[in-house]
Amino acid sequence: MSNPEADLMRRERIMQIIQKVAGRDISPRPDESLFKSGLVDSFALLDMLALLDSEMGVQTPDDDINPNTFDSGALIKAFLDRTAP
Repeated sequence: MSNPEADLMRRERIMQIIQKVAGRDISPRPDESLFKSGLVDSFALLDMLALLDSEMGVQTPDDDINPNTFDSGALIKAFLDRTAP
């Protein structure tokens, strides 16, 4: 996705999903670890995957279901850039 407007919209949607999963209005830096910071835990990862599926149409391959793939907004965006329709 090279369109700057679409890129910004995707980043905003990722932040909304992170906020829903964290259950609070937060604004982590794009490279901030969601797990190390305590904003998201391993249980919330499953909620995040469900939201990515329902809100962005992304089916997560089994090999990608791990905290390392979704540890920051930047990593989530990279995952979506290569898998989202």
